[in-house]
Amino acid sequence: MNPADDAAYSSAAYNSNVGIQAQVVHESTVNFVHPDASPQEKYRVGVQLLEDGVPSRAREMITDAIAHGYDGAEVRFHWVLAMLSARTHHDLTTEEVQRLRYTSRLVRTFPEDGWKEALRVTFDLLAVLSTTGSETGPVLKQLQDLPRHQHDAILRHLDLMLTGGLKDELWADTLGRARAERFGNDRSRRVWAYFAPIPIGARAAAPRPSTADAAKAALPVRAALLVVSSAFLWGLALVADPARAIVELPVALGAGLTAARFGVRWWGRSRPTLAAEAPAPHLHAPDSTATTGTGTATESSFTKGVRRSFDHYFSVRRPHGFTSDAWLAHTDQIRGSLAAEIADLYRESRIPVNRVDWLIRYLAEDARNRCNNGTLFDRYRQDQASARTKALTVAALATLAAAALSAFGTAVSGAGQQRVPWAFLAVLGAVWSGHATASRWLEVRREEHRLVRETREYQEDLTDRQIAYQRWKSFLDETRPSELEMETWLTCDKTSFVDEALRYHRLTWRDLITHTILVAPAPSYKRGRVRGGPWRYSHYVFRLFLFTQDGIREISSEFNFSDATRRNEQRSNYRFDALTSVQVTENADIGYDLELLLANGPARKIRVKDADAHQLAPTENAREISEINLSAAGSTHTFRLLEGIAADGKSWIERHGPDSLAPFQMAG
Repeated sequence: MNPADDAAYSSAAYNSNVGIQAQVVHESTVNFVHPDASPQEKYRVGVQLLEDGVPSRAREMITDAIAHGYDGAEVRFHWVLAMLSARTHHDLTTEEVQRLRYTSRLVRTFPEDGWKEALRVTFDLLAVLSTTGSETGPVLKQLQDLPRHQHDAILRHLDLMLTGGLKDELWADTLGRARAERFGNDRSRRVWAYFAPIPIGARAAAPRPSTADAAKAALPVRAALLVVSSAFLWGLALVADPARAIVELPVALGAGLTAARFGVRWWGRSRPTLAAEAPAPHLHAPDSTATTGTGTATESSFTKGVRRSFDHYFSVRRPHGFTSDAWLAHTDQIRGSLAAEIADLYRESRIPVNRVDWLIRYLAEDARNRCNNGTLFDRYRQDQASARTKALTVAALATLAAAALSAFGTAVSGAGQQRVPWAFLAVLGAVWSGHATASRWLEVRREEHRLVRETREYQEDLTDRQIAYQRWKSFLDETRPSELEMETWLTCDKTSFVDEALRYHRLTWRDLITHTILVAPAPSYKRGRVRGGPWRYSHYVFRLFLFTQDGIREISSEFNFSDATRRNEQRSNYRFDALTSVQVTENADIGYDLELLLANGPARKIRVKDADAHQLAPTENAREISEINLSAAGSTHTFRLLEGIAADGKSWIERHGPDSLAPFQMAG
């Protein structure tokens, strides 16, 4: 079965409450830099953050590198892209515009190279946008002549900046790149791994401590009593009839040694049973059970989840010739024993069951393979005594008993009444001490054998599980997409969505004043991120706002990120003056909601992101991570745009459009 099938998720109904099915945070050293790191290192991290779709932190890193003396055309090029990425003109503060103009004047001071040319082209594009009626042909030719990576970076990060006729002329190139990259790098077979839970390390049931200390302490006294009683009995027999006693003694010794030799193989070895494999109830964690109103103990949710997972994987990983029901019935005791072991091993880790699913899946596969090999129950059948061993043991014990009775008869034969009580006491002491000595000795041997067996099984199980863990972890690491790949696919999805909306409404970029797209979690999803990065979702809701001279056109659709399929598309149109209010509700325990109030309808609440305070690392700042997620969702830009329109209507856009910016001046 494809591992992606194991990680499959179910989708909730559209417009139901947002539900997190699973979430994972991947470790990453890319998004973190030590405060004392060199400017070069901060710049490198900033560029990586920019490529991974975190421009806000990229701006901070590259600005810090410049402030500490690391500057040049390449550095300034990436700084400008970080400053403009996922933003429009009205998102720029006055200070940021001034810094951009200052940088545009610095271009002439840099040595001539490819980065200087890319920086010059970027500012030429901004100059064309801010100058009405400018000729676009020369700057487009310069853009086309740039190396591919610089050309693509400019188009990607200036996407919201580029509008109107210039955007129309670049759109075919942007759309072609999106179509080429949208399903690249085996997207449909790899996305699941990004949301797959991080497997917890391998564990196995450790050997139980030996309980033979009490038996060992009592053994010498009982053994001494056995020797004394036996010697006294045979001493009496030697006095009464030396000839018979000399025969009875070696017979008894031989029978005793034979019984000890073969009896230890029968009674002196601890044999594993399915019931014995399950951890004892007293080893369970305190919260492993809960008491209902009727006083009945119930399993913890973790244990129930483990049992459900065992049932699932055993039902889908079964030997040839077994139906699911037949295989589950055949392995009922084995599953119960393994489920009890796994629940006991991992309960204290406070982890979700899906982090141990890899081990449950491995155990199900191992059971299937051992069934195919005919060794499924071998562990529980080992050390079984043979019929020959049992027969020799019984015969030896019978001979020993006969020899003891014969010695007793010899001791009391031809003697006076005074010897009978002593002989009786001697045989009684020998029988009692013999039984007590044998019982303690067999108990010690059983415990020693059990400890050796459990130690061997523990080492074998742990080694096999560690190998399985490393194999699964390596597979996940190799399959999991990088942040750059996830961001590239998401950007391509948004580009495709915008193109379909434009074609549906028969609009060109010349027809638009501006646009914005809000990317939010779908009603039911899995989510994942790297440390310091934004949440990414298995299911999104894309909400596109197209602003034309006639009003606002809103298009929303739910996306399955794995295969880019869409469903539940909705469209609405309204005038600028119909948008009367925009409100934002933020709750640390719930999330972030955007509420639109239209003059001709009820308020519409849009979930932008869910709470993430409980998923933060000690080194992460809650406010910073929240801002990163809001920026990645496009909510900061969308809210500012909608809020301005709700306050001033279309005139707000006209006042804050590209024409409101003075051209960027460059010399040289």
